[in-house]
Amino acid sequence: MQASRWRRGAVLAAGALCIAALVVILLSLFGGGGGYHVRAIFDDAGNIISGEDVKIDGVKVGTVGAVEPTPQAQAAVVLNIDSAGFQDFRADASCTIRPEALIGEKYVDCLPTQPRVEGTPLPPPLSTIPSGQEGAGERLLPVQQTHSPVDVDLLGDITRLPERQRLTILINEFGAGLAGRGGDLNVVIRRANPALQELDKVLAILAGENKVLAKLAVDSDQALAPLAAVRERVADYIAQSNTVAQATAAHHGQLARNLALFPSFLKQLGPASERIGRLAEQELPVFTDLGKSAAGINQTFTNLGAFSNSSTSFFESLGKTAKSSGPALVASQPLLGRLHALGSAAKPVAGNLSELLTSLRSTGGLERLLDFIFLGAGASNGYDGLGHFLRAEGVANICLTYAITPQSGCSSRLFSTSGTSAKAASAPAPSTTSLVMARTLAVLKGATPAQALAEYPGSIGGPGSPSAGAQAGSPNSAQPVGGANAGTTYYTPSSEESAAGGMLLNYLLGD
Repeated sequence: MQASRWRRGAVLAAGALCIAALVVILLSLFGGGGGYHVRAIFDDAGNIISGEDVKIDGVKVGTVGAVEPTPQAQAAVVLNIDSAGFQDFRADASCTIRPEALIGEKYVDCLPTQPRVEGTPLPPPLSTIPSGQEGAGERLLPVQQTHSPVDVDLLGDITRLPERQRLTILINEFGAGLAGRGGDLNVVIRRANPALQELDKVLAILAGENKVLAKLAVDSDQALAPLAAVRERVADYIAQSNTVAQATAAHHGQLARNLALFPSFLKQLGPASERIGRLAEQELPVFTDLGKSAAGINQTFTNLGAFSNSSTSFFESLGKTAKSSGPALVASQPLLGRLHALGSAAKPVAGNLSELLTSLRSTGGLERLLDFIFLGAGASNGYDGLGHFLRAEGVANICLTYAITPQSGCSSRLFSTSGTSAKAASAPAPSTTSLVMARTLAVLKGATPAQALAEYPGSIGGPGSPSAGAQAGSPNSAQPVGGANAGTTYYTPSSEESAAGGMLLNYLLGD
């Protein structure tokens, strides 16, 4: 029975060991060795052990890992920073070993980066130790940026035996061991006390600003001299300030309320100030131009008085005119109503007319209309060696409609080709055809001009008529152009055949 229990316990223990090993393996594979580690080098890491706290401004952000010696007889302290918000140590970071309590515990107080003015760029991050070196992958914080102060209890121990004797021996031995290494000892002492380092920084700043400090002292004397001359007023100012302070203390509740509301007021004041700033930027050109025009504006206001005096008589005359024109304007109200009705009725016509005129202007319709009139006139008129003649004649009678059955008085057959003999053409001109058209049709049918004149005798009348010229004298006698009563230019007609051919060609070609 006991053996079975022992075997059962052994199995449980083996299972627990397997689970623990599995957990260790999983941690090593999935981030157990990750995190943010800083390898800080100290001159002395006494009483600092693994597991101690790492703090930033009093807040714990990690723990101390391994504490190892270095080949340079220094201490390498690995700082495991667990808080993600502080895993950003910069090149100007610093760490100091400080006492945690009176029993000798220590902690590491770090500053990831030095304070700086807002907007100043941050220094680069701490460099990473390359592979193949001690602490590969960790962030390296050099010994120049660490501090190992001497504890107060150690200073107190040197006054008692046997520590005093031991210190004497150490000093004697150090005298021999540190011979020729005073500079190194000075650096170690300064690094061991942060106050000395900060004092050196302050003195360096003051040394760099010595001229400014000297000028400040001189300016202070100059500023205090006027105050010394009115010291009574300064004293009274201080006394009155005391009175104001007492009154302020009596209303501390209201002031506290004002201060409580002041942040919200500032939040609202910010956007308003931005808008005022943008308004000022936009108004700047206006006021600049206004400044340039200030002389003219001043002159305007100077002359404004005389203008006001003269405008008084103008407004009086305007009032009299308004009294006399008022009844006429009232009487014109019915006319305005009728004009309104006319405008409403004429609006469609005006719209269509506007569209028509716009279309004519955009499409060149007016030019085309003028072309039609010009070309139509040219198509219906012609001219020859004697003058102008009509190509077509407008007939206004009852014989305008085409009919199969001839009507009484409408028996004309234009361009008939049934016979071209002189006998067929000897018929008198129909009553519906003019004498000129009848003679022209006879020429078109093959008759000569002489035959056409013989077939259709009579006088056409009016200046420029060919028959009038023929009756006035012999065919070969010179006659005035346009008739006997026309100008004094004379011509001799050509032969009958050439004249006939010329008249026909002029008619056909429009020349």
